[in-house]
Amino acid sequence: MMVQKNREEVLDVETTSVQSDILSSEKQKALYKRTLFVVSVSQIFGGAGLAAGVTVGALIAQQMLGTDAYAGVPTALFTLGSAGAALMVGRLSQRFGRRIGLTTGFLIGGLGAIGVIMAAIVNSIFLLFLSLLIYGAGTATNLQARYAGTDLANSKQRATAISTTMVFTTFGAVAGPNLVNVMGNFALSIGVPSLAGPFILAATAYILAGVVLFIMLRPDPLVIARMIEATNPQTSSNVDLPTTEKIQNKRGVIVGATIMVLTQIVMVAIMTMTPVHMRHHGHDLGAIGLVIGFHIGAMYLPSLVTGILVDKLGRTAMAIASGTTLLLAGLTAAFASGDSMVFLVIALSLLGLGWNFGLISGTALIVDSTDISTRAKTQGTVDVLIALSGAAGGVLSGMVVAGSSYLTLSLIGGLLSLFLIPVMLWSRGGKK
Repeated sequence: MMVQKNREEVLDVETTSVQSDILSSEKQKALYKRTLFVVSVSQIFGGAGLAAGVTVGALIAQQMLGTDAYAGVPTALFTLGSAGAALMVGRLSQRFGRRIGLTTGFLIGGLGAIGVIMAAIVNSIFLLFLSLLIYGAGTATNLQARYAGTDLANSKQRATAISTTMVFTTFGAVAGPNLVNVMGNFALSIGVPSLAGPFILAATAYILAGVVLFIMLRPDPLVIARMIEATNPQTSSNVDLPTTEKIQNKRGVIVGATIMVLTQIVMVAIMTMTPVHMRHHGHDLGAIGLVIGFHIGAMYLPSLVTGILVDKLGRTAMAIASGTTLLLAGLTAAFASGDSMVFLVIALSLLGLGWNFGLISGTALIVDSTDISTRAKTQGTVDVLIALSGAAGGVLSGMVVAGSSYLTLSLIGGLLSLFLIPVMLWSRGGKK
């Protein structure tokens, strides 16, 4: 009872302190811009943190286990960990606001990265797998931060708001893989295995992202959005919607989630095994980092243009563009020579771009189709599905390559992306 009372008092104080901030559209716009700025700063650090696991996670497992068959397990583990974290961050955000939810997620991710470093030092596969699960919290939080920018955006700004925060992820996400050799040398200089070097960067980056949000994300955008909703006489909750509109909203959530799940499976599967594929063809860590850097750059850098296109051309058109781009990525990866850096860069760049189209169009559909009173909880649940699909893609990718080839994996991924077209046709069938 005392904890509940204290929580209510804290929320009352915050509500009182920000009451004046929702009295005018000018102040709302200023808060919207400030929120985007703060979240974008945190995304620079978050992007650097997530790049570590993507770049060397599979290589650490390959080195410890001595086989390629389970090289996809690290990606699966930190993606599986991100599933639980997505649910946790969503629930915390729903109850306490974005600031507490996102800060907690990033700090836990930082602790996971520290655990990976310790696992590499003592050569413990058990500690590695456990730490990767915890490290996944940073990945989930980095992804959920995109929602914070939409809390104060109107319906014509949502995709653009999502994309703005994702653009800033690019700076850290591209720098991370290209610092693989630098961090590897630094790790060796302090007595840590070189492959654990990027996780030193990840631990620092995730913790800094959490600190930035905890200090600067005031007032909380989700709290203010609820206050705006409560003081707007023209808005109402989903319980007051006509049955047909409820069905359309449910359909929108299903379609948005399906888009993001399919693109996540395809992207994670091909991305996970590319470093291993390159190692077999004699490429060093610097070359692998370069290819993954281009890939992650393509995942985030086009976001600002993508957001504008999603808002202007529509969610359906960009979701179909996502499927087409992922198909091209799969075909290019399948038939490119493993010795060709140029074609590997093209394939992985197309893979990142297709994922970008799918994530932003799918996220916009989720925001369009949810009510502010339950939005954070629903967003967290959807991100659980995305994380689980990524985990499945990571595990199966290693098994497919071990049982067949990288070519087969790439073809399966490209063809799977075509399912986005019937999904979008079904979604259009729900509209009069």
